[in-house]
Amino acid sequence: MGKNRLEAFSDGVIAIIITIMVLEIKVPSGHDLGALRPIVPALLCYVLSFIYVGIYWNNHHHVLHVTQKVNGAILWANLHLLFWLSLVPFVTRWTGENEFAAVPTALYGTVLLMAAVAYWILVRTIIARHGSGSVLAKALGKDLKGNLSVALYLIAIPIAFFIPLAANGIYIGVALWWLVPDRRIELQVAKEAWTKSHE
Repeated sequence: MGKNRLEAFSDGVIAIIITIMVLEIKVPSGHDLGALRPIVPALLCYVLSFIYVGIYWNNHHHVLHVTQKVNGAILWANLHLLFWLSLVPFVTRWTGENEFAAVPTALYGTVLLMAAVAYWILVRTIIARHGSGSVLAKALGKDLKGNLSVALYLIAIPIAFFIPLAANGIYIGVALWWLVPDRRIELQVAKEAWTKSHE
């Protein structure tokens, strides 16, 4: 099967997720900057969530760029990822409206963790379809960056029940780490193109 429908559907769902997130922010009733003060936590949470969704969209694009064909397992793995991403607006609103309280912060981290696990499953399913010699398999290798991100979420979630600010600091740190474009796939594509041109 081709990948075009999967790509188009995923792009549409991610666009809707971002739209829902911004619509969840309540417009202040006042007309001066002071009126924004009550919704600052919600705005900050929205910014972090927007960055996370953007990171997933960016990396999803790179992964599908080197995906030649899809099967049922890949379609379901992709839906699994979209399911967890679709929960981001809910946890964003709950966390923001409760000013980063313990339980919402822990649930926010849980959704981030499950999205990361779902992304890992999607990547491994694609690699299984294309083989260990595929561009994606060579580019990611053991994927230390992805595995370490999962470990950080697992650390942050229990911390959220005691020190929510520290847990949020970890979420921000992981986002900043991924905000720097992951060029592993691009570099592997360029390397293989160079090798083919010099054979």
